[in-house]
Amino acid sequence: MPPILNRLWSRVRATVAPVPDISAELWLQTLQRYPFLAALSLHEQSKLRALSALFLDQKQFHGAHGLDVTDAMAIDIAAQACLPLLHMGEAAKALDWYDDFVTIVVHPGEAIARRQVVDEAGVVHEQAQVLLGEAMERGPIMLSWQHIANTRENTARGHNVVVHEFVHKLDMRSGDANGCPPLPAGFMGARTGRAAYEAWWNAWEPAYQNFRDRVIMAERFGAERPWLDAYGATSQSEFFAVACEAYFVNRQRFAQEFPTLMPALDAFFIRTTGQAAQ
Repeated sequence: MPPILNRLWSRVRATVAPVPDISAELWLQTLQRYPFLAALSLHEQSKLRALSALFLDQKQFHGAHGLDVTDAMAIDIAAQACLPLLHMGEAAKALDWYDDFVTIVVHPGEAIARRQVVDEAGVVHEQAQVLLGEAMERGPIMLSWQHIANTRENTARGHNVVVHEFVHKLDMRSGDANGCPPLPAGFMGARTGRAAYEAWWNAWEPAYQNFRDRVIMAERFGAERPWLDAYGATSQSEFFAVACEAYFVNRQRFAQEFPTLMPALDAFFIRTTGQAAQ
């Protein structure tokens, strides 16, 4: 590892110690596997490494269906889970966003969940739903390792199941997930919490409706499919999660597709102090 990166790592880690170390070898392998992590500045990489080490100290990984979650796999997940918190202030405080759960369940591939759906006549139907991941309110997170490992294709398409599920946790901090996490004081220059939330929805509601219309036109009438994952058209909360995963892994393309959302996401993820508006 270059001396400058070692010095940065030592300086940042000193602010969160004592926590278990992430070896330089394993960390560099993680950076090499995920181009959006390798694109971070050396200081950001060092800070993310310290944040990830603290995250690993607080969480427990369980492999489903006999999957052995190796140290390398856990570090890959931790780095991506902590990416949204990178500029949220001091590491221990930033991780408070994830303090409502401990367990992360990793499936080797897609998971099948049994759901009960009640139709308009009141009849209950059982359905099998294929999941790449799931964030449960005040409960664990489930992830598909097959999807996590498909790095290059996912990056090009703006997909990232880890970021998707962990930003759901941010959204849930204000209660039921609705596509708007608790906003920091002074968000986008707002003087009050109410003004902050108005600024958020002024950006997100028209973007969501436009995206939903584009998905409907593509699915029903054969129009060109939008770049962003169509799953985001199912609800405001899913649109927020899908937008965030694309924002973090393919920022340039996301900025081209959703220029009106960039200021809101930058204001939340980059300029915050970690303190939510009231």
